[in-house]
Amino acid sequence: MKNFKLMKISLAFISFMLCASLPNLAHAVPSYARQTGAECAACHVGAYGPQLTPYGIRFKIGGYVDNDGAKGKVPISAMVVANTTRTSKGASEADTLENFKPNNNTAVQEGSVFLAGRLFENVGSFVQATYSGIERKWGLDQMDVRYARTLSLAGKDTTVGLSFNNNPTLTDPFHTMGQWRFPYTSSDFNAGFGPGPLMESLGGAVWGTNAYALFDDHFYGEFGLYNSMSAKALKTFNGSDMGVFKGLGRYGRLAYFQDNKRDNYSLGIFGFGANVQPDRTNLGVADGYKDYGIDAAYQFLGNRKHIVSVNSSYTWEKQKLNFTNGVIDEADHLRNNLKQFKLSTSYQYNHTWGTTVGLFDTRGSTDALHYPNAINGNPATRGYVLQADWTPWGKEGSWGSPFANVRLGIQYTAYQKFMGGTSYLDGSGQPRFARDNNTTMLFLWTAI
Repeated sequence: MKNFKLMKISLAFISFMLCASLPNLAHAVPSYARQTGAECAACHVGAYGPQLTPYGIRFKIGGYVDNDGAKGKVPISAMVVANTTRTSKGASEADTLENFKPNNNTAVQEGSVFLAGRLFENVGSFVQATYSGIERKWGLDQMDVRYARTLSLAGKDTTVGLSFNNNPTLTDPFHTMGQWRFPYTSSDFNAGFGPGPLMESLGGAVWGTNAYALFDDHFYGEFGLYNSMSAKALKTFNGSDMGVFKGLGRYGRLAYFQDNKRDNYSLGIFGFGANVQPDRTNLGVADGYKDYGIDAAYQFLGNRKHIVSVNSSYTWEKQKLNFTNGVIDEADHLRNNLKQFKLSTSYQYNHTWGTTVGLFDTRGSTDALHYPNAINGNPATRGYVLQADWTPWGKEGSWGSPFANVRLGIQYTAYQKFMGGTSYLDGSGQPRFARDNNTTMLFLWTAI
């Protein structure tokens, strides 16, 4: 309780700082590119987010405060994502989203505004409020407010920082973890990628404070404590209710980063643990989750004309379902596990034309009560994602730079397994083949 009160005090203090800073910065509407004076391609592969170059990694670790020295800039930007989606077979009546058709849907999927950039000398932010054109409501999508500074430690430059955020994978500077993995945009009409580990299901449902450091431009470490949002906060920010933490959630990350200028790579490990009471009205017994993972990334930049990136991660989750199994009898077993593998490879030509191939593979314990829609009670979900895209602007000298940013693309998601095998039960309880969920999406993604 004491820790939760400290988190609320921290939130109030940060909110005060944000509000107090706005009147003095009301003369411009810059994004990170406008703040730094650098082209979008300096930070992002393909001149568009979220894949980061080494400069982008350092900018994030440095607290989003690097700038060109000009004053009077407001760190505000906006984004819109629109798409049209077709699946191999239309959704059942039970699975059809409200206000939409079973198939062949076109929507302005989301519109976002950002408070993203330098607020004070050592304080910067990445805060995103989003209106969902599917659910037709606003929510606090992302929040990462940072304090960072550079000092000398053992004769080596060391950047140290604090982050107040609402998602344990949001803070990752190498963008190999849940929030930042490919596909970077996907259709809300897609069937999804099966069950995921707890740490990738907490965005917008928790508050956390993380301490981090980058030593000698190579060794990165981060540790954070998280607590669940109150029911009142979830209602205010339209967050998903995953229950109440019993105690605090713990997040840790270690990584090695090597920048050779022509290419770069990172290797890391991470972990998250929490005890969750799913029912806010029935507190006392909690389900325990322990997530462990490894990740790796390689990026060939060359002369920035031909860029190849490879990102991968593997997460293993141990579940002890004291509540789900022992209290409400919605799991066959007390102990389950979940294993998730993700891999993506992309090629970008001249920061303009891009192709990406992504693989996803989730496996876990067979549990018919826990996975009622899986015919054999197994969560196994496997497939691949193909994407081709065009990003005409975002480079130095581009039209409308740095205000005009747009990406047009086509994405195809194919399922080899879904919820246990080549078939499963849909929301109406009827058998459905995994391949029926194969999805083609055309998208327009623009930001100013």
